[in-house]
Amino acid sequence: MTPRILLVEDEENLLEAIKLNLELEGYDVEVAETGKKALKITQTQRFNLIILDVMLPEINGFEVCENIRMKDTDTPILFLTAKDSSEDKLNGFKLGGDDYLTKPFNLEELLMRVKVLVKHSKRGGQQQSAAKIYKFGGNEINFVTYLASSVNGSEITLTKKEIALLKLLVDRKESVVSRTQILHFVWGYDVTPSTRTVDNFINNFRKYFEKDASDPKHFHSIRGVGYKFTES
Repeated sequence: MTPRILLVEDEENLLEAIKLNLELEGYDVEVAETGKKALKITQTQRFNLIILDVMLPEINGFEVCENIRMKDTDTPILFLTAKDSSEDKLNGFKLGGDDYLTKPFNLEELLMRVKVLVKHSKRGGQQQSAAKIYKFGGNEINFVTYLASSVNGSEITLTKKEIALLKLLVDRKESVVSRTQILHFVWGYDVTPSTRTVDNFINNFRKYFEKDASDPKHFHSIRGVGYKFTES
């Protein structure tokens, strides 16, 4: 299959030039001019590589990367940006970036880095299968069918938003996930419900999966910050 690349760049001339050269190399290229558009695209499409500018309208590239990494830890991300300080580079890698190329750049160098990252992506896709079923504390969740069985013997059909929030918490187990991250990840940047809505989801998870909902062992509220999932 033809490798697919998402190119996120707000400079029109640069976007067209990179897109053309990538297509000449045989890649299938999707483009986005803003961070918000990029996030919408990644919600419904899969890519072998994401080339991501940092200085973007509405939502900057670092925020886009952080949001993508909440649900996708595999797709390589190449930052392409004029921000060349060591602090910026370190921040990009901390947020989940795989490579960092500063503007102005050599086109041949860009294409070589793209080739390496795409190859890594395809190899990973062959070797790694996504975890469909997750078990903890006598509970079992199927992230594909949205079905779950609880330690108390109940069979549960989860909603799409419940599955999304569970996946986020499980992927970041033992770490605190902020309310802002949850709202952006589960509900997106266009619609922001009250934090009480998130509290209700957590309360439901406790009813579903805790032996004693009043004394939770898995789903914890961290006052003033967010929530944390632990396996035991």
